[in-house]
Amino acid sequence: MGADGTVRVRRVRPGDGTGIARVRLAGWQHAYRGIVPAAYLDAMRPDPEHRERQVRAPAPGSAAYVAETAETAGGEPTIVGWLAAGPARDADAPEGAAEIYGCYVDPGRARLGVGRRLMAAALAETGPGVPVLLWVLKDNRAARRFYENAGFRADGAEQALDRGDPVLDAVREVRYLLPAGARQ
Repeated sequence: MGADGTVRVRRVRPGDGTGIARVRLAGWQHAYRGIVPAAYLDAMRPDPEHRERQVRAPAPGSAAYVAETAETAGGEPTIVGWLAAGPARDADAPEGAAEIYGCYVDPGRARLGVGRRLMAAALAETGPGVPVLLWVLKDNRAARRFYENAGFRADGAEQALDRGDPVLDAVREVRYLLPAGARQ
């Protein structure tokens, strides 16, 4: 946490792209090691320009949040977590459902409540009557426990991780659902 132990969650804003890219890359390389081929993870590079474009021109109905500490990097707070959400994209999603598109925390901040704070911010905006779904790697036991502790349950849907790379075809995702009214 910050020098005073605080982490602040806020909506993303212009200039956050570099911090988001760093956290997302570190999250992938840490959480997916042993699930996604190591060569793929090791070849990944941060994509701050892409993340900055997403911050400046978000998809309709989407929202993204960062968690930042009081610790500074170049005079600015340090981004230690990121979550993006918006309307559910699956054709068979419950009507009006929202979706968590991604949630990543700096590996050095894992299990300190950062992800929980990001999730709380996103769920507070959707309202308790809105079902929320997400996709998680089938073999990512830590993430599955995190989502289950937040009230999500696997709903039986499964798919290949589709990122346009044949290396990832064997990696499976499972869908989790937080039903309307099931907020903790």
